[in-house]
Amino acid sequence: MNGFFVTSSGTGIGKTLVTAALVTQLRDRGAPVRALKPVISGTDGIAAADTDSGLLLAALGENVTPEAVAAISPWRFAAPLSPDMAAAREGRSVDFAALVAFCREAARAEETLLIEGVGGVMVPLTTGETVADWIAALDIPAILVVGSYLGALSHALTAAAVLDAKGVDLAQLVVSESPDSAVSLDETVATLSNFLAPAPIVPLPRLAPGGRPWEAAPDLLATLTNRSSG
Repeated sequence: MNGFFVTSSGTGIGKTLVTAALVTQLRDRGAPVRALKPVISGTDGIAAADTDSGLLLAALGENVTPEAVAAISPWRFAAPLSPDMAAAREGRSVDFAALVAFCREAARAEETLLIEGVGGVMVPLTTGETVADWIAALDIPAILVVGSYLGALSHALTAAAVLDAKGVDLAQLVVSESPDSAVSLDETVATLSNFLAPAPIVPLPRLAPGGRPWEAAPDLLATLTNRSSG
């Protein structure tokens, strides 16, 4: 499978921003790219264009229609809970085998496939599988997005250890600067590099809110390109 799975150490840290930035940077280089957000929860009361699915469609240059959202996000749940809990509220469940098959069937040899996960690496999808199990089942390299808040180091290293234990290749770690953090972005990157080398670590400073902030993101492709050619 030619692509990457964008996951995180938690919720609301920057997975969608990173995925949208990668989409934009690939498109700017003329490279074919496809993006999926197969599972999403917490959609109740949010306009489709403002959901993670809607933001990815915008980065792809596609209209945010119900059909387009359904095409990249088949498992959608209203409650802002883990997918297993949100699905149970609706009398539904996530079919893990179908989820893995959906992602595999979306892969094309000529495209880079970006799959954005849901929550952190250990968020339950079903009564027995987590996001980490999903990534491992796809046998796809992961891009791990973490924060710079106090406590982020432990969360980042724990998430990386989980991926390693599952046999997942950590292609890149992106440190997304947390708002009002008492810890500097550079300090966080330096400390993580002591533990996670040789995985490339890319700092992502806070971007101005509103509009299409992912378009102002630093180059996230350079280390991935160097890695694939090295």
